[in-house]
Amino acid sequence: MFSIIQAAGWPIWPLVACSIAALALIIERFSSLQINKVIPPKLLGEALIVSRGEVPPPEVMLKLAQNSLLGEVLASGLYALSANPYLSEADLRSTLEGAGRQAAHKLERYLAALATIASAAPLLGLLGTVIGMIEIFGSQSASSGNAGGGNPAQLAQGISMALYNTAFGLMVAIPALIFWRYFRARVDGYLLTMELSAERFVRHLNTLRK
Repeated sequence: MFSIIQAAGWPIWPLVACSIAALALIIERFSSLQINKVIPPKLLGEALIVSRGEVPPPEVMLKLAQNSLLGEVLASGLYALSANPYLSEADLRSTLEGAGRQAAHKLERYLAALATIASAAPLLGLLGTVIGMIEIFGSQSASSGNAGGGNPAQLAQGISMALYNTAFGLMVAIPALIFWRYFRARVDGYLLTMELSAERFVRHLNTLRK
């Protein structure tokens, strides 16, 4: 493998960097987008129970906020109502919407970078191939002028080496694109669930207003 990278020339090194970055981003997103870190299945029900009849104490709200991203959104409503029991429903919704936007930003972190790698890797591979072809034909022209003709076998081998860049670019781009689509769909599903949970929690918080 290392011999292929050496043969492909310096244009392949940006692709190697892209492949390492893509792998790191995929591992990070797999870790961060676990369901228990975003929307634990029983969290909404537990939040409704602990806030039944009154706003829970600060330590309970802190524990809720530290539980997950959904917990942060729900806790923001409790904090707002604790600070101002006469808060209007519109202000409550605005508070949860702001927390929801922050949660969405965290969920979408690094997805743009992964999409950029998926788009740029084939272009970098093509650029490497074009550069390699220019160098090959340039050297063949020089040798044909000096020796009376180029070496077809050497030319074929040179073209084969130049095409490694395109192949490697596709090898980086295809998995990056697949995982970007997967994470994008996962984030969209999480955001829908969080929106529905927040809507239900706002109706519950309205019963606690004075």
